[in-house]
Amino acid sequence: MRAVKSVLVMAGNLRRENPHLPENVVLIRAMRDSNIPKFLDQDLPLFNAIISDLFPGVKVPVNTYPDLERAIFNNLALDHL
Repeated sequence: MRAVKSVLVMAGNLRRENPHLPENVVLIRAMRDSNIPKFLDQDLPLFNAIISDLFPGVKVPVNTYPDLERAIFNNLALDHL
């Protein structure tokens, strides 16, 4: 039940941050963001298939982090990497 509660709390936070997103997209993002870090690589196709079965045809936009990417590239350049 703890896992279900964490997904619901995350979904609530995402919904408040992104009121323009449809509820099904918010729920998928919450499930993805709270579960994918715990999975092994070989578990991801099964998880994605389950999500596709539960929410057929729903396209979830990919999260981008331009500020983080810029900071990483800047630090890599400073270290000549």
